[in-house]
Amino acid sequence: MTGYRMDPASRRDAIEALSESGAGGDELDILVIGGGVTGAGVAMDAASRGLTTGIVEAQDWASGTSSRSSKLLHGGLRYLQMLDFKLVHEALTERDLLLTKLVPHLVRPVPFLYPLKTPVLERAYVGAGIMLYDLLAMLGPGRRRLPWHRHFSRKGLRKRFPSLRRDALAGAIQYWDASVDDARLVTTLMRSAAGHGAHAASRVQVTELVQNEAGAVVGANLIDLESGRHFTARAKKVISATGVWTEETQQLAGAGGLRVLASKGIHIVVPRDRLSGKSGLILQTEKSVLFVIPWSRYWLIGTTDTPWNEDRRLPVPTSTDIDYVIAEANKVLEQPISRADVVGTWAGLRPLLQPGTKVGTASAKVSREHTVASPTPGLVSIAGGKLTTYRVMAEDAVDFALGSAAKTTPSVTATTPLVGAVGSRVAIETARALARKHGLAPAVAKHLVHRYGAEINVIAAICDEVAGAAVPVAGAPAYIRAEIIFAARYEGALHLDDVMERRTRMSYEFAEHAGRAAEEVAEIVAAELGWSPEQMAQELAAYRANAAAYDLATHEATDAAAVARYAEAVPLAQP
Repeated sequence: MTGYRMDPASRRDAIEALSESGAGGDELDILVIGGGVTGAGVAMDAASRGLTTGIVEAQDWASGTSSRSSKLLHGGLRYLQMLDFKLVHEALTERDLLLTKLVPHLVRPVPFLYPLKTPVLERAYVGAGIMLYDLLAMLGPGRRRLPWHRHFSRKGLRKRFPSLRRDALAGAIQYWDASVDDARLVTTLMRSAAGHGAHAASRVQVTELVQNEAGAVVGANLIDLESGRHFTARAKKVISATGVWTEETQQLAGAGGLRVLASKGIHIVVPRDRLSGKSGLILQTEKSVLFVIPWSRYWLIGTTDTPWNEDRRLPVPTSTDIDYVIAEANKVLEQPISRADVVGTWAGLRPLLQPGTKVGTASAKVSREHTVASPTPGLVSIAGGKLTTYRVMAEDAVDFALGSAAKTTPSVTATTPLVGAVGSRVAIETARALARKHGLAPAVAKHLVHRYGAEINVIAAICDEVAGAAVPVAGAPAYIRAEIIFAARYEGALHLDDVMERRTRMSYEFAEHAGRAAEEVAEIVAAELGWSPEQMAQELAAYRANAAAYDLATHEATDAAAVARYAEAVPLAQP
């Protein structure tokens, strides 16, 4: 499956289909609320079963938590300490499915060093845990996907990561996990779901959950935030996958149910040449686990884990957060990094289920990481979980919604590759030919295959069709202009920030939120979406105002002060 278009026309068609279901047409089987990785996974699961499916998101796809994660696909080493072998095995199985079958072009194996401070006891203890981690990964079907762990002495560690302090560590154990561009995974899931028939509409907000005389949820009242149009969609089941907004979504039906805490995690981005190392790092701190993750031309360093009690639309790293991450990394670095080395940051909110949550009904499926429940008839809520296990969460949610019918309409997502996956391993030849034809560096060819897989053919066609499409974007030369066109034509981008922050990652990969690239990107999108000069000017002004407000906020010490500073300059839509 390649080439499915998500664009303004497909969005209009989706809104019409949703509207028809609420105006006397056939009701949907499933209506999904929330366009993060969980909601996108639910839509893909339902649509690929042949269910008539709609999905709406109040902002852009992956605009919340699902574009602000650590970008790791992992089994969760910490759960081994809790002896939760089943959960770790499940996550490792999902990691390997993504790596080998579902979306191999987007996923990259990543080696991580677990540094040791003592040479004997710690090595034995940590080594036993990592060996168990590898053994659990081997229990999955097929051959082993990632290399076996290795032990390194102090000298060997120095060779693997020369930037580490000579006196700080006694050696390390290297193990493997994987990384993925979280926002691109969501976009790929959405396009795959739409390819299976899902009606997908971003920037459509739920204003009310519709209930019948018996109180069962039978649909939702919606507003198209782009046009202001109000309409209703009806469905046999409504599935809420709204993360930190779960309680608010349930309250639209007057229901209690799952209770979710928001926890903030932040990351900083440092140029790759600032640290010398061949692997990532995992560091235990007093407050959290800190990862130093190789990511293209950069290192991603994070994260934190702090309660968030402010406006959930505006999570932002404070100066306290940034200083903490830098200080923890510097404990093991020979040449300390500073704020001057940081080219980008982000903050995301984890949806954590509150301990002892009462789901309001006797029926619920609970794991340590996620829970599916029905707080009121017709409404299914899913919350918790993590990026790696989105597919299992989605399958659980749809199974729960279908009840006994799930046995005759089982999930097929474990064997259904996502868009761009089939043929992605041979797409490198197309990318190399494209690079030779247009004089692009070999690194650009690798970049394109990693982002688009088999859809490199579509990128090549755009380069042939549009003059200058193969030219790198000035101010963000890692990207070519065809990628911006692709975002508008195929990936549902409606606004400048959709492209700068999620379809690409320019906003944190280049200084000043890729400000030097913004006008060129806006011009390309304007040509594709038919913006007037006034619209383009408004998009640029909004992007620059948001970037300036964000930067000011990151210099505040507390969450409350940061949000207040951010909100001063950013007009807020209703949640």
